[in-house]
Amino acid sequence: GLPPPTPIAPPELLAVGATYLWIKPNANSIIGDGPIILKEVEYRTTTGNWAETHVVDAPTYKLWHLDPDVEYEIKVLLTRPGEGGTGPPGPPLITRTKCADPVNGPQNVNVVDIRARQLTLQWETFGYAVTRCHSFNLTVQYQYVFNQQEFAAEELIPTSSHYTLRGLRPFVTVKLRLVLANPEGSKESEEIVKQTEEDVPGPIPMESIQTGPYEEKIFMQWKAPNETNGVITLYEITYKALGSLDPSADLTTQRGRVFKLQNETHHLFVGLYPGTTYYFTLKASTNKGFGPPVTTRIATKIAAPSMPEYETDSPLNETDTTITILLKPAQSRGAPVSAYQVVVQEKRKQKVRRATDVLECFSIPVSFRNASILNSPHYFAAELPPVSLAVVQPFTIGDNKTYNGYWNAPLSPAKSYSIYFQALSKANGETKINCVRLATKGASTQNSNDIEPEKQVDGTVKMAGVIAGILMFVIILLGVLLTFKRRKLAKKQKETASSSTQREMGPVGTADKSTGKVSTLHKDDPFSTSNQDLNGFCEFSKYCAVTLLIGNCSFTDGSHSEMSQPSMTIQTYPYGGCESVEMSYQAGQFQPAIRVADLLQHITQMKCGQGYGFKEEYEGLAEGQTAPWETAKKDENRNKNRYGNIIAYDHTRVRLQLLEGDPHSDYINANYIDGYHRPRHYIATQGPMQETVRDFWRMIWQENSASIVMVTNLVEVGRVKCVRYWPDETELYGDIKVTLIETEPLAEYVIRTFTVQKKGHHEIREIRQFHFTSWPDHGVPCYATGLLGFIRQVKFLNAPDAGPIVVHCSAGAGRTGCFIAVDIMLDMAESEGVVDIFNCIRELRSQRVNMVQTEEQYVFVHDAILEACLCGNTAIPVCEFRAIYYNISRLDPQTNSSQIKDEFQTLNIVTPRVRPEDCSVGLLPRNHDKNRSMDVLAVDRCLPFLISVDGESSNYINAALMDSHKQPAAFIVTQHPLPNTVADFWRLVFDYNCSTIVMLNEMDAAQLCMQYWPEKGSCCYGPIQAEFISADIDEDIINRIFRICNMARPQDGYRLVQHFQYIGWPAYRDTPLSKRSILQLVRRLAKWQEQYDGGDGRTVVHCLTGGGRSGTFCAICSICEMIQQQNIVDVFHTVKTLRNNKANMVETMEQYKFCYEVALESLNAF
Repeated sequence: GLPPPTPIAPPELLAVGATYLWIKPNANSIIGDGPIILKEVEYRTTTGNWAETHVVDAPTYKLWHLDPDVEYEIKVLLTRPGEGGTGPPGPPLITRTKCADPVNGPQNVNVVDIRARQLTLQWETFGYAVTRCHSFNLTVQYQYVFNQQEFAAEELIPTSSHYTLRGLRPFVTVKLRLVLANPEGSKESEEIVKQTEEDVPGPIPMESIQTGPYEEKIFMQWKAPNETNGVITLYEITYKALGSLDPSADLTTQRGRVFKLQNETHHLFVGLYPGTTYYFTLKASTNKGFGPPVTTRIATKIAAPSMPEYETDSPLNETDTTITILLKPAQSRGAPVSAYQVVVQEKRKQKVRRATDVLECFSIPVSFRNASILNSPHYFAAELPPVSLAVVQPFTIGDNKTYNGYWNAPLSPAKSYSIYFQALSKANGETKINCVRLATKGASTQNSNDIEPEKQVDGTVKMAGVIAGILMFVIILLGVLLTFKRRKLAKKQKETASSSTQREMGPVGTADKSTGKVSTLHKDDPFSTSNQDLNGFCEFSKYCAVTLLIGNCSFTDGSHSEMSQPSMTIQTYPYGGCESVEMSYQAGQFQPAIRVADLLQHITQMKCGQGYGFKEEYEGLAEGQTAPWETAKKDENRNKNRYGNIIAYDHTRVRLQLLEGDPHSDYINANYIDGYHRPRHYIATQGPMQETVRDFWRMIWQENSASIVMVTNLVEVGRVKCVRYWPDETELYGDIKVTLIETEPLAEYVIRTFTVQKKGHHEIREIRQFHFTSWPDHGVPCYATGLLGFIRQVKFLNAPDAGPIVVHCSAGAGRTGCFIAVDIMLDMAESEGVVDIFNCIRELRSQRVNMVQTEEQYVFVHDAILEACLCGNTAIPVCEFRAIYYNISRLDPQTNSSQIKDEFQTLNIVTPRVRPEDCSVGLLPRNHDKNRSMDVLAVDRCLPFLISVDGESSNYINAALMDSHKQPAAFIVTQHPLPNTVADFWRLVFDYNCSTIVMLNEMDAAQLCMQYWPEKGSCCYGPIQAEFISADIDEDIINRIFRICNMARPQDGYRLVQHFQYIGWPAYRDTPLSKRSILQLVRRLAKWQEQYDGGDGRTVVHCLTGGGRSGTFCAICSICEMIQQQNIVDVFHTVKTLRNNKANMVETMEQYKFCYEVALESLNAF
């Protein structure tokens, strides 16, 4: 008989659902023949033990009512007619149904425990009946707003009925829901809204504490903690006295505690002692208690000693020429009495009595001899040390003895006198004075008649004398107070031990102390204005320079004795008497020399000058041709001039030796210019043209010049300004062979060194070209810092016996004139302490047409000289660095200051103040949320605008381009990216060809400092894809390498970026823990830059806000380059250059000093 049929293959699967499977049975059978009369499908779950059979009457078959996510086994049975019958089932199809959507979300979700930073959830457990799938996830989605930032997150729940959500913030409203999800769909629970509990608050931010100390009060204000963690209910401030400058003070009761309500974030502490340092502790509290304390120290100002009581002012004894009084000790207040003085004031007839007859003390010591020279109504008869006045004792005025350098001269019987007794206290550079009138003495009558007639005759003359005297006195005083300090370098240090610690910081050495001092020396007068803003307003500028003057006028010991020498104005100070300073100018005549001391005041007044300012002064200079220029005008010489109106005057032109057969070959568009006491120290010339390159080198050889100064670029605004007159390697210009032997590119200028040889001569000369590359195409540089460094470098490297310095720009008038004028004026300021810019430029113009070509350049010359005088020359040669650093970092025990500290204060004064209009882009409303802090934004002219396209997003990022010492825009300083600016950050790295990122801050979720890079694999940030390549850690540096590309422009290719995360700088410290490891970072960065990009890649440097830390790092990099390239260390110049672009680079004194320390460390390492 026939064998029964069996399918040879399993059924074919056509479609799969959650509750159905659709198949096509395979009816081919090789066993037996004859028709198949019946097809049946048998199916079962692979885990079950039941089976069902269905008859199939179509080519395909759908199995219904299956369970989701279950595996089924399906076989086909075939039947033939007759005895063949039904055969055994064919091979099985094993397949699984899909999952179905969950039936519902989690039910009965409750919060069963809530705390400040966590909460616990509970829900009804559920099984397959609800999940409808064997693989599912339960997650909790939650969000809350903290510090105006929205946080949203999702966590996977591994448990079945309870889960604790941790890491929340105190006192925030949390919205949460559970989500049940399987591969096919998800269902959510109801939303639950809960508030977390309060917690104790964080610390009050240290940087928000502001204090104003007075003599017996301290005003303090602060801000709420960054993390309030609830509602602040109270602030507690405790204070106690730590110590006083006055050893006699009893501080045992000087302690206290104050509570303030949440809205009172300031307090005036009263009843304190003067001259005392207090230790304050502040903390905030919520209902949960007090948070951690922060502490600060504040010292009250010292007060003037309180004078003893005198019942009467009748003297003990009186003769014609003497008067005897009783002196009693004064009571110190905050600092011991440092001296007593007896002052004699001659009574003169006064037209008007002042309404309030306030007793003014005598702050300016005048000896008897000087009083007559200065026509001063008072003189100091004696200065007594406190030890000699421990008890009450008599003292005779007019006893003809000398007390501490003051001659107690006999009184004149013909005059009336008042006798004053004053006490001084001095501490920390402050001097406070108090005084009392002890006696008066009338003129003896018999002489007065002889005097009167002479007086009438001489009245007007006397009056003129008084005025002249006062003027003279003011001049002398200014001369004394403001000496133009010059840093003594090694040679001078050896000559005079006393000057060994002086560094040439300009006259604002102690400006910030000045305010305190000034207000005590002149009660209630305009000097007590603070001098926070030097670029300030015109009203204030009148006092500005004087405030600075007084700033240096601490009564140093020994100065009194000098002042009693009548000739002191000429001997002691480098001012060459006062004759050179005329005080009265006739109308219409221009200002003569200005003393360096008065320069700031003069410039400020001229800038805001009503009626007479820089514009009028500049217009007083002769414009255009003022002398014959016949040779230049000849037809044969016409094509040797770049511009027809800027050509060489005959009387100062440089005459070249004639070439054979060319009678006109002596002309070149160049003039000799006199330097400061150095005739023909410069040659001013135009930028060489194709026709004049040979003549230019003939001139260099003939004049034996060693330095060429070039103040233009070859092409500016698309116009050729000067041809390239030097070779790439070697070139012959006529019969002069020039070879380039070294090129040293720096951020603002390039120094090229050539050897030059003339045919027929054996001598080979070395010539340097100083090419200033950062003069802008339009206008003048924003700040003179770079040009001043350039000028110093030219001065330093130009050999003293060389011929003239050849200076050129394009025409050889405007910028050339600026360079020469500033150079001459710096020499003059240094040697005479005065500058005469107007006459200097008038002289320059008499030697070459239109030197200093615009009013803007004229003002720039003033600003440059002012900056040079304020900042001085702060460069230190490497070989002397250790010795000088030791001197300038030494604390002076009397002033508790060091020269580095004074330097830092000067830096703060000369740091440009940023105005809102300078940062207009960062201040746009659409960019607000891209800035961590609105306090210090990048100025528009330093912004790197983003180029790559990212949807609608703008091209702004809070970052600033910064020069290193060698390379313009080598650094981009920015903040740690915010969650919403991470894509912008990576666009910046890509767009600006950055090969390195240096990260100097710690991660801190509280400050939204999150990781912005992929730890493995790759990640897209906006259009930029970053792919993690490798990582390793070495000491304090984690370095990672990423490969980045712009997905929107794959044709731009990939780039490698090294990311240095520096972990040696804890958040609480101003400076890194180790100087060695930060140097290691600088070296690693330099090495990577060289390997990777031939040194052209930029470096993104960031800390939390892109301020102090980033600035310190950039400064250290520049200083290391400076040491390598030029063998000098100039911390001040480096930081000033950075701060010209961003005011908060290197924020604290500690960071500034750290730059010096690292320089020392790197020199030690060599």
